[in-house]
Amino acid sequence: MLPKAVLDPILRQALAEDIGPGDVTTAAVLTGDERGQARAIAKSDLVVAGADVFREVFTLLDASLDVALSLRDGDRARPGDSLAELTGRLGSILTAERTALNFFQRLCGIATLTRRFVEEIDGTGARILDTRKTAPGLRLLDKYAVRVGGGRNHRFALFDGVLIKDNHIAAAGGIAAAVAKVRQTVAHLMKIEVECKNAAEVEEALAAGADAVMLDNMDLPAMREAVALVRGRVPIEASGNVTLANVRRVAETGVDFISVGALTHSVAAADISLNIQRGT
Repeated sequence: MLPKAVLDPILRQALAEDIGPGDVTTAAVLTGDERGQARAIAKSDLVVAGADVFREVFTLLDASLDVALSLRDGDRARPGDSLAELTGRLGSILTAERTALNFFQRLCGIATLTRRFVEEIDGTGARILDTRKTAPGLRLLDKYAVRVGGGRNHRFALFDGVLIKDNHIAAAGGIAAAVAKVRQTVAHLMKIEVECKNAAEVEEALAAGADAVMLDNMDLPAMREAVALVRGRVPIEASGNVTLANVRRVAETGVDFISVGALTHSVAAADISLNIQRGT
């Protein structure tokens, strides 16, 4: 789980966005004294991610709620499995329900899809990476869910890694010029990766002293050619149009990493329901 000091402001903002000045429906339906139980149930096969986030949403709203997690992050769940059980004020459970589920369903969806990609390339030696194509404001959580699913994080943001892309190359006047300008500016410990569209650009990036190359939207024969050209001198990342249907073929070209934007930018939320039962 992420540190509370980092996580709680994100969750508080989400709760404030949804509740505003008050939950008018719950306030009208309940007196505020009603107590009961609720259970979060998986309605599809999924990899659990964000269980602590789910619990934290409820306890931030009402510290008296008891939220018992049935499964932990990284566990697999089947349809009908209980993910968490809640006990306490029904009004608090109802008010926090949607915010908690929004986080939980998204993070489980990311972890589940990531696990599928990771399993698809098992035994090839390649590794699955995420990208910066995350939901604004939720990058910490999105990238956490990728790790839970067995993937690895690419750079977190623009500040912690150099990735010279096509527009940087165009603006700088070529790959060699772009790499040289970066070398003059960034710390000597920072790695420089260069996006390449063909073998000629891979050769230029290597000659310029790139620490890694990204093969951008190359077809399989071009990837194999690039791998043979690099000969293990620097890590190679494949990127662009990677799907579950073709990811193993991409891995089998010999690349070291495969970045998949779909892990976070268009992931389907996992199917999870919250069933409430009023106490007697």
